[in-house]
Amino acid sequence: MKYLKKISFNAPVTLSFTIICLIVVILGALTHNATTYSLFTIYRTSFLDPLLYVRLFTHVLGHIDFSHFANNMTLFLLTAPLLEEKYGSKRLLFIILFVAFITGLINIIFTNNSLLGASGVVFAFIILSSITGNDSGIPLTLIIVATIYLSNEIYTAITVSDTISQLTHIIGGICGAFVGFYFKKC
Repeated sequence: MKYLKKISFNAPVTLSFTIICLIVVILGALTHNATTYSLFTIYRTSFLDPLLYVRLFTHVLGHIDFSHFANNMTLFLLTAPLLEEKYGSKRLLFIILFVAFITGLINIIFTNNSLLGASGVVFAFIILSSITGNDSGIPLTLIIVATIYLSNEIYTAITVSDTISQLTHIIGGICGAFVGFYFKKC
Protein backbone atom coordinates (compact mmCIF):
# COMPACT_ATOMS: atom_id res chain seq x y z
CA MET A 1 0.00 0.00 0.00
CA LYS A 2 2.79 2.45 0.74
CA TYR A 3 3.93 2.19 -2.91
CA LEU A 4 0.51 3.29 -4.13
CA LYS A 5 0.92 6.50 -2.13
CA LYS A 6 4.12 7.17 -4.06
CA ILE A 7 2.49 7.04 -7.53
CA SER A 8 2.62 10.55 -8.97
CA PHE A 9 1.06 12.23 -11.96
CA ASN A 10 4.60 13.04 -13.09
CA ALA A 11 3.99 14.13 -16.67
CA PRO A 12 0.57 15.77 -17.03
CA VAL A 13 0.65 16.43 -20.78
CA THR A 14 2.05 12.98 -21.53
CA LEU A 15 -0.47 11.20 -19.36
CA SER A 16 -3.41 13.35 -20.49
CA PHE A 17 -2.53 12.81 -24.16
CA THR A 18 -2.34 9.05 -23.60
CA ILE A 19 -5.65 8.95 -21.74
CA ILE A 20 -7.38 11.03 -24.42
CA CYS A 21 -6.01 8.73 -27.14
CA LEU A 22 -7.34 5.72 -25.23
CA ILE A 23 -10.78 7.33 -24.90
CA VAL A 24 -10.77 8.06 -28.64
CA VAL A 25 -9.88 4.42 -29.41
CA ILE A 26 -12.69 3.18 -27.18
CA LEU A 27 -15.13 5.66 -28.71
CA GLY A 28 -14.03 4.50 -32.16
CA ALA A 29 -14.61 0.87 -31.24
CA LEU A 30 -18.09 1.70 -29.94
CA THR A 31 -19.00 3.59 -33.13
CA HIS A 32 -17.32 1.21 -35.62
CA ASN A 33 -14.74 3.97 -36.21
CA ALA A 34 -17.33 6.52 -37.35
CA THR A 35 -16.07 9.04 -34.77
CA THR A 36 -12.47 8.17 -35.56
CA TYR A 37 -12.97 8.95 -39.25
CA SER A 38 -15.08 12.07 -38.78
CA LEU A 39 -13.15 13.76 -35.96
CA PHE A 40 -9.73 12.12 -35.58
CA THR A 41 -8.57 11.47 -39.15
CA ILE A 42 -7.21 14.12 -41.52
CA TYR A 43 -7.89 13.80 -45.22
CA ARG A 44 -8.19 16.09 -48.19
CA THR A 45 -11.52 17.87 -48.15
CA SER A 46 -12.91 21.30 -48.90
CA PHE A 47 -11.22 24.17 -47.09
CA LEU A 48 -14.79 25.32 -46.35
CA ASP A 49 -15.26 22.26 -44.10
CA PRO A 50 -14.83 23.65 -40.56
CA LEU A 51 -13.88 20.20 -39.22
CA LEU A 52 -10.81 20.23 -41.48
CA TYR A 53 -9.24 22.79 -39.15
CA VAL A 54 -10.11 20.74 -36.07
CA ARG A 55 -8.75 17.53 -37.62
CA LEU A 56 -5.45 19.26 -38.43
CA PHE A 57 -4.78 18.90 -34.70
CA THR A 58 -6.98 15.99 -33.58
CA HIS A 59 -5.72 13.40 -36.07
CA VAL A 60 -2.85 12.59 -33.68
CA LEU A 61 -5.40 11.42 -31.10
CA GLY A 62 -7.04 8.88 -33.41
CA HIS A 63 -5.90 5.29 -33.81
CA ILE A 64 -7.57 2.66 -35.94
CA ASP A 65 -7.52 0.02 -33.21
CA PHE A 66 -5.97 -0.88 -29.87
CA SER A 67 -2.87 -2.41 -31.48
CA HIS A 68 -2.15 0.84 -33.36
CA PHE A 69 -2.71 2.78 -30.13
CA ALA A 70 -0.47 0.43 -28.10
CA ASN A 71 2.40 0.63 -30.59
CA ASN A 72 2.37 4.43 -30.63
CA MET A 73 1.80 4.90 -26.92
CA THR A 74 4.57 2.51 -25.91
CA LEU A 75 7.16 4.67 -27.66
CA PHE A 76 5.38 7.86 -26.66
CA LEU A 77 5.41 6.89 -22.97
CA LEU A 78 9.11 6.01 -23.19
CA THR A 79 10.16 9.36 -24.65
CA ALA A 80 7.59 12.00 -23.64
CA PRO A 81 7.96 12.00 -19.82
CA LEU A 82 11.68 12.73 -20.05
CA LEU A 83 11.07 15.46 -22.60
CA GLU A 84 8.27 16.94 -20.49
CA GLU A 85 10.61 17.01 -17.50
CA LYS A 86 13.37 18.65 -19.56
CA TYR A 87 11.29 21.18 -21.54
CA GLY A 88 8.15 21.57 -19.42
CA SER A 89 4.51 20.79 -20.02
CA LYS A 90 3.71 23.91 -22.08
CA ARG A 91 6.56 23.29 -24.50
CA LEU A 92 5.68 19.61 -24.83
CA LEU A 93 2.08 20.52 -25.65
CA PHE A 94 3.36 23.06 -28.18
CA ILE A 95 5.51 20.37 -29.83
CA ILE A 96 2.56 17.98 -30.08
CA LEU A 97 0.35 20.68 -31.63
CA PHE A 98 3.14 21.84 -33.96
CA VAL A 99 3.83 18.31 -35.23
CA ALA A 100 0.10 17.59 -35.58
CA PHE A 101 -0.43 20.75 -37.64
CA ILE A 102 2.61 20.30 -39.88
CA THR A 103 2.05 16.58 -40.58
CA GLY A 104 -1.68 17.12 -41.15
CA LEU A 105 -1.11 20.05 -43.49
CA ILE A 106 1.57 18.25 -45.50
CA ASN A 107 -0.66 15.20 -45.75
CA ILE A 108 -3.62 17.10 -47.21
CA ILE A 109 -1.45 19.14 -49.57
CA PHE A 110 0.75 16.36 -50.95
CA THR A 111 -1.23 13.12 -50.64
CA ASN A 112 -4.71 11.76 -51.15
CA ASN A 113 -4.37 9.52 -48.10
CA SER A 114 -6.18 9.73 -44.82
CA LEU A 115 -3.95 10.07 -41.78
CA LEU A 116 -4.43 9.29 -38.11
CA GLY A 117 -2.30 8.33 -35.16
CA ALA A 118 0.48 9.75 -33.04
CA SER A 119 3.41 8.29 -34.99
CA GLY A 120 4.54 11.68 -36.30
CA VAL A 121 4.66 12.95 -32.71
CA VAL A 122 6.42 9.76 -31.60
CA PHE A 123 9.12 10.11 -34.25
CA ALA A 124 9.51 13.80 -33.39
CA PHE A 125 10.11 12.76 -29.79
CA ILE A 126 12.56 10.03 -30.77
CA ILE A 127 14.68 12.53 -32.70
CA LEU A 128 14.24 15.21 -30.03
CA SER A 129 15.35 12.72 -27.36
CA SER A 130 18.54 12.04 -29.27
CA ILE A 131 19.32 15.77 -29.31
CA THR A 132 18.39 16.47 -25.69
CA GLY A 133 21.14 16.59 -23.13
CA ASN A 134 23.98 17.61 -25.42
CA ASP A 135 24.95 21.24 -24.99
CA SER A 136 27.41 21.59 -27.84
CA GLY A 137 27.66 20.45 -31.41
CA ILE A 138 25.56 17.85 -33.19
CA PRO A 139 25.14 14.76 -31.01
CA LEU A 140 26.45 11.52 -32.49
CA THR A 141 23.30 9.83 -31.15
CA LEU A 142 21.24 12.10 -33.41
CA ILE A 143 23.28 11.12 -36.45
CA ILE A 144 22.97 7.40 -35.66
CA VAL A 145 19.23 7.53 -34.82
CA ALA A 146 18.44 9.69 -37.86
CA THR A 147 20.44 7.43 -40.19
CA ILE A 148 18.78 4.24 -38.96
CA TYR A 149 15.35 5.83 -38.85
CA LEU A 150 15.49 7.56 -42.24
CA SER A 151 17.00 4.51 -43.93
CA ASN A 152 14.21 2.33 -42.60
CA GLU A 153 11.46 4.78 -43.56
CA ILE A 154 12.79 5.27 -47.09
CA TYR A 155 13.31 1.52 -47.56
CA THR A 156 9.81 0.77 -46.27
CA ALA A 157 8.24 3.47 -48.44
CA ILE A 158 9.86 1.95 -51.53
CA THR A 159 9.44 -1.76 -50.82
CA VAL A 160 6.30 -2.21 -48.72
CA SER A 161 2.75 -1.49 -49.77
CA ASP A 162 0.86 -0.67 -46.59
CA THR A 163 -1.28 2.04 -45.06
CA ILE A 164 1.48 3.45 -42.87
CA SER A 165 2.56 6.98 -43.75
CA GLN A 166 6.35 6.96 -43.85
CA LEU A 167 6.12 10.60 -44.97
CA THR A 168 4.49 11.45 -41.62
CA HIS A 169 7.27 9.66 -39.74
CA ILE A 170 9.92 11.56 -41.68
CA ILE A 171 8.17 14.93 -41.27
CA GLY A 172 7.68 14.21 -37.55
CA GLY A 173 11.39 13.45 -37.23
CA ILE A 174 12.29 16.68 -39.03
CA CYS A 175 9.96 18.62 -36.71
CA GLY A 176 11.65 17.00 -33.70
CA ALA A 177 15.08 18.00 -34.98
CA PHE A 178 13.93 21.52 -35.75
CA VAL A 179 12.37 21.99 -32.30
CA GLY A 180 15.40 20.43 -30.60
CA PHE A 181 17.87 22.75 -32.22
CA TYR A 182 15.55 25.73 -31.71
CA PHE A 183 15.25 24.99 -27.98
CA LYS A 184 19.05 24.64 -27.73
CA LYS A 185 19.37 28.24 -28.90
CA CYS A 186 16.86 29.52 -26.27
